[in-house]
Amino acid sequence: MSTGRRLRAGLVGLGSMGRHHARILSGLEGVDFVAVVDPMGDKHGAAQGTPVLNTVEELLDLGIDYAVVACPTGLHEEVGLQLADAGVCALVEKPLADTVAGARRLVDAFESRGLVAGVGHIERCNPALLSLRARLEAGELGDVYQVVTRRQGPFPHRIADVGVVKDLATHDIDLTGWVTGQEYASITAHTVSKSGRKHEDMVSAVGRLEDGTMVNHLVNWLSPLKERFTSVTGERGCFIADTLTADLTFHSNSAVATEWEALQAFRGVSEGDMIRYAIPKREPLLVEHELFRDAVLGEPADICTLRQGLRTVEVAAAVLESAAGNRSISLKSEDLTTHGS
Repeated sequence: MSTGRRLRAGLVGLGSMGRHHARILSGLEGVDFVAVVDPMGDKHGAAQGTPVLNTVEELLDLGIDYAVVACPTGLHEEVGLQLADAGVCALVEKPLADTVAGARRLVDAFESRGLVAGVGHIERCNPALLSLRARLEAGELGDVYQVVTRRQGPFPHRIADVGVVKDLATHDIDLTGWVTGQEYASITAHTVSKSGRKHEDMVSAVGRLEDGTMVNHLVNWLSPLKERFTSVTGERGCFIADTLTADLTFHSNSAVATEWEALQAFRGVSEGDMIRYAIPKREPLLVEHELFRDAVLGEPADICTLRQGLRTVEVAAAVLESAAGNRSISLKSEDLTTHGS
């Protein structure tokens, strides 16, 4: 950040994610944290003395440059449109909206006014995935064959308005397209509901990207095991990213033959070296805020745009449509207008 201009920022929502945003905003360089909107108040003291308001209108009356939208997903569209109408930039927590139509309205509202707006797909700021993406762009893996993700953990009682697809699988949908630079071409999925709620608790999806890369996603909040696993397999080996620890490992194909016949049969003939990379590890949420701040200031910043966030909502809607209809869904641009209203 090179400018001397200070930005005035607000926050909408003090839930489990909003409290983390408040912590970052309270100390973000070049930003004055003006106020928080939450009709439920500040039960956990997360605002750290910042005024807590009841309505978005009260926040807008204070005069802000941008706001972070961290309220329940079902309110993203309403709050986002209020901000856009007031000429205020916005960083909206993922997913962008709970429907494709709502996400499109948000894209139109901010783009038509020339306002900076982004989606909080925080995995884009994870050190392991940043390194993985750079290595794929440099061609270190050669042709990419397959992307596999697993995102499992205990039931999150913080979530009541959406299922596992919109809450968790949207992370994997976005990061897959982001690290590969490819769009989804098709998706087939199955879901399971076991918690007694109307929303799904588990999803297993198989997809194909536009370049032919195979994609597999397994996501659930029914497991005592917490796992955040991403692997990318290609002609030269396999990258494995653990986004819980921000570790990236490369398993290379071997150029050395294994002469021990029994070991060859057990381990395979192409197993090579394993490299665990040393990566600088900054907090992803802080990096996300810094990037968005810089974007609002007009500086180059690789944020997740609303249009990219819309694409993730479209794929998530197709996942649910596939599971409901037990069929594969095409995600080619000419087919999208018929899906996920």
